[in-house]
Amino acid sequence: MLIEARSLSFHEYSIVDIAQQLETDPKSGLSVEDVARRYETYGRNELPVKPGKPVWLKFLLQFNQPLLYILLLAGAVKAFLGSWTNAAVIWGVTVLNAIIGYVQEAKAEGAIASLAKAVATETTVLRGGQMLRVQSQDLVPGDLVLLSSGDKVPADLRLVKSRNLQIDESALTGESVPVEKSTASLPKETPLAERTNMAYASSFVTFGQGTGLVVATAGATEVGQISQSMEQRVNLTTPLTRKFAAFSRTLLYCILTLATLTFAIGLGQGESWEYMFEAAVALAVSAIPEGLPAVVTITLAIGVNRMARRHAIIRKLPAVEALGSATVICSDKTGTLTENQMTVQAIYAGDQTYQVSGSGYSPKGDIGLGAGDTPENCFLADRLPDALRECLVAGVLCNDSQLKQTGDYWTVVGDPTEGALIAAAAKADLNQASMTSSVPRLDSIPFESEYQYMATLHDALPRVVYVKGSVEALLQRCSDTMTESGQLKPLDRSAIEQAVGAMTAKGLRVLAFARKTVGDRHHSIDHDDIQSGLVFLGLQGMIDPPRPEAIAAVHACQSAGIWVKMITGDHIATARAIAHRMGIQQSSEVAAFEGRQLAAMDDAQLAQTVTDGDVFARVAPAQKLRLVETLQLKGNIVAMTGDGVNDAPALKQADIGITMGKNGTEVAREAADMLLTDDNFASIEAAVEEGRTVYQNLRKAIAFLLPVNGGESMTILISALLARDLPILSLQVLWLNMINSLTMTVPLAFEPKSKGLMQQPPRPPGESLLTGRLLRRILAVSLFNWILIFGMFEWAKATTGDIAVARTMAIQALVAARIIYLLSISQLGVSLLQFLSRQSASIANAPILISGILGAVVLQVVFSQWGLMNTLFETAPLTWSQWLICLLPMVPMVPYAIFVNQIDSPRRIGESNR
Repeated sequence: MLIEARSLSFHEYSIVDIAQQLETDPKSGLSVEDVARRYETYGRNELPVKPGKPVWLKFLLQFNQPLLYILLLAGAVKAFLGSWTNAAVIWGVTVLNAIIGYVQEAKAEGAIASLAKAVATETTVLRGGQMLRVQSQDLVPGDLVLLSSGDKVPADLRLVKSRNLQIDESALTGESVPVEKSTASLPKETPLAERTNMAYASSFVTFGQGTGLVVATAGATEVGQISQSMEQRVNLTTPLTRKFAAFSRTLLYCILTLATLTFAIGLGQGESWEYMFEAAVALAVSAIPEGLPAVVTITLAIGVNRMARRHAIIRKLPAVEALGSATVICSDKTGTLTENQMTVQAIYAGDQTYQVSGSGYSPKGDIGLGAGDTPENCFLADRLPDALRECLVAGVLCNDSQLKQTGDYWTVVGDPTEGALIAAAAKADLNQASMTSSVPRLDSIPFESEYQYMATLHDALPRVVYVKGSVEALLQRCSDTMTESGQLKPLDRSAIEQAVGAMTAKGLRVLAFARKTVGDRHHSIDHDDIQSGLVFLGLQGMIDPPRPEAIAAVHACQSAGIWVKMITGDHIATARAIAHRMGIQQSSEVAAFEGRQLAAMDDAQLAQTVTDGDVFARVAPAQKLRLVETLQLKGNIVAMTGDGVNDAPALKQADIGITMGKNGTEVAREAADMLLTDDNFASIEAAVEEGRTVYQNLRKAIAFLLPVNGGESMTILISALLARDLPILSLQVLWLNMINSLTMTVPLAFEPKSKGLMQQPPRPPGESLLTGRLLRRILAVSLFNWILIFGMFEWAKATTGDIAVARTMAIQALVAARIIYLLSISQLGVSLLQFLSRQSASIANAPILISGILGAVVLQVVFSQWGLMNTLFETAPLTWSQWLICLLPMVPMVPYAIFVNQIDSPRRIGESNR
C-alpha cells in the first residue's frame, strides 16, 4: 500500500523496502497512469502559500493598541458633546499613528512564497523506462529522478544510485562543504546533516551523478516542514511593544477609574451632571499622553534611518529597540561568523609546516614559515621548496574546479575544497590555466567514497600521476616522501600523523597529496596503477575562516554584556575551533554540544544546557527553534542571526531576526526583522548601539511627557472635587499634550548616545517601562507642575478677575518651566552645567533641540496673542508684565530639576536602571 508522505524515516530502509512501500520500480520508475493518479492524490510539488490579511484589515489592526482605544474613545466623547474640533484633532493623531505603523510593517510575509520558488525548476525523470524532462512541480512520490552536476534537487529523494555524487546542503544544514552521498541504509537516529543516502529539496548537486526515488513533495519535504513551522510561528511582539502594551493597559484602567470616581463623587456632592461630565472628560483627556504614540513612532523611525546609514535595514519599527535590549545573540556559523569560503591555512611538506595568509578564494596572501610572516619569509614560485611546490601543483592539477573573478570578488565554480587548493597555489604565483596547458591531463579517476581519493594522469616528461584524498587512503599506498630539496626518503608515518593531529586540533579539514611517475606508454590509469609506490608530497589543511570584523563584533557584544552563542549544522570540532578563534566562550574551554545530545534532553536539561553552552553543532532546524524558545522561556531577549533556509523558523521566532542582505537566502531575508546590507557581522554592534540609544531617548521622552499629564490631571481632579473653576480646559490640554509636547519632545529622539552606553549590561528583560526611579521622577515633577498650574491660575484669577487670562498665564508658566526641565534631561543641559562648572571646554552641539525650544516659544506666543487662537482655545492676550511673571517659574525649576536628577541617580534618566 502506498505510504503517506513523511510516515517513514526513509534513510533507515533499504531501496527494495522503499520501492515496495512507494509501489514503484527503482529501475524504470512509475507508469504514466500511476503518475496521473498520484497527482490527483498529492497535488503539485509546490509549497502552499497562506493567503495574507487584506489591506484594510492590516490597517485596522494598527489601531489594536490600548492607548489608541483611549484616544478613540476620547474623540468619540468630544464628538458626542459637539466638540468636533477636539474630536478631529484626536482622531487625526490616531490615524497618523496607524498610517506610519502600516507603512513600516505592511511588507508581506514573503518567506513562504520564497520557499515555494525554491522548488520551482525542471528535472529529469524516468517514467515507464523513458527519460523525460518535466517541471519539478509535476513530480509525485515514487518518481525516479536523475541527478547530475549543477542540478537543483527538486524533492526529497531516497538515493538509488550514486556515482561520486556530492550535494551542497549548506542552506539547509549549515554544512560548509558538499556532502558525499551513498546508497546504504542508515540508523534511524542519524541527524539530518549526516543522512548521506538522502537528497533534499532546494539543495544543489556539485559533483557526480545519481538517481533517487521521490519520497516527499511540496509541504512534506524537509524544506516544506520549515515552511509549515514558519507559518505556525506566532508573530511575536518585541520587548518594547510588550512593555508599551502593559503600560497602556495600566494607564487605561487608571484613567477610566479616576474619571468614573470623579464623576460619581461630584454628583454625590450635588454638582450638575453636565459639569461633572465635562470635568470627567477633561480629566481623561488630561491624563492621556496623546503625543506619546507619535513620539514613540517618530523615535523608532529616526532609529530606523540611523541604522540604515550604518548598513542595517529594519523591516518593523519596534525591532529597532528590541536589538538594543538583547541579552543573547544566537549566531549561525556558515556565512555569518565565517566567510563561507574554504581557505587553506596550513601546509605540511618536506617535514616543514607552512602558514598561509589571506582568506576566501582570493589569490591575495602569502605562504611562509609561521605566523606573522614578513616578505622575507614568504615564498614565490621561483624559490619554492620542491616538496611545497609539488604539494601545491598536485592540488591544482588533481582538480575539477575553477575560480571566477567578478570585480574584486572571487567565487568557485565547482567544489569549495578544490577552490581553496587553487587559491593556495595562486598565492605562490602558480597559475591554474598555465599549469593545465603545460601539463595537460590525459586521464583521471574520479573521487569515490569506496577509495577516498581522486587521481589524474598528466602528459609530462616522464608522465606523472597526481593523487589527492584522505590521509588514511594515501598513506597506505605511499612508500617514500619528498624532502624540501626534492629528494626521496622513507615515509615517516608518525611525523605525518603528528602534523595531521596538529591541523585537526585547529578544526582544519586535512587532505593528503601524492604522486607517482609512470611510463610514457600510459595513456590511461586505473586503481591498480596507484595501489602502491606513491611518493607522499604533503598535507593541506583548510577551514571556512571567521570574518575578522565578526571577531571584533563578538568582543564588542560581550563587553556590552551580551552572550554570543553559535548554533550551526556543521561538525562539532570545526564549530569549536571557530568559536575558540572568535572568543565565543564563557570559560577557558568552549562548551560544545551536538544535536544528538540535545534531542535526548528533557526541557529542564535543555534549559541548563543553553545557559552553559557556547556552541551547538550538528543542530537540525527544529532544534535551532527549540534553543531559541528555551532561551526566551528563561527570560532572555534573543537575537538570532543566520542566512540559510534552515535558519528561517528560528529567525522568525526570535525577538529580532537578523540576516545578511547580500549572501542571505531570500527565505532568511523575508523571515528576518533586520537585514545587514554589507553582510558585515560588525554592523550588529552598531545596531545594538543604535537600539540602546533609541530606548534611552524613549525613556527621556516619557520622563518629559508624563509629568505634564500628571500635573494636569491632579489640577483638574482637585478642582472638580472642590467644585472650583477648572484651571485648564480640555482643548487647552490637547494643545499642551500634542502641539507643545511634540514640538519639544521630538528633538529628544535625535539625542546622540550617552558616554559608556556600550559598556553597560543589557537591561533586565523583566524591567518595566516605568521603573521605580523613573516613576519617582515623574511624580516629583508632576507635583511641581500641579502646584505651578493651580497656584498661577488662582493668583492670576484673584489679581486680574479674568478667568481666560488666568488660564493662559497658567499654561504659559507651565511651558516656561518645561523648557528648563527639558534641558535638565538632555545632553545639551548636561554640557551646559559642565561648561559652567568648568568641567568641559565646549557645549554639546544640539541645533535640533534648540530649534524645538524656539519653535515651542513661537507657538506659545501665537497661542495667546493671536485672536483666532484666543477664540478657538479660549485664551487671552498677555501684557509684557504678565509674560515676565509667567517666566518666573523657570527660576525654581533649576534647583528642582537638579534635585530630581539626584534622586534619579546613580544613572541619568535615559540610561538603564540596572
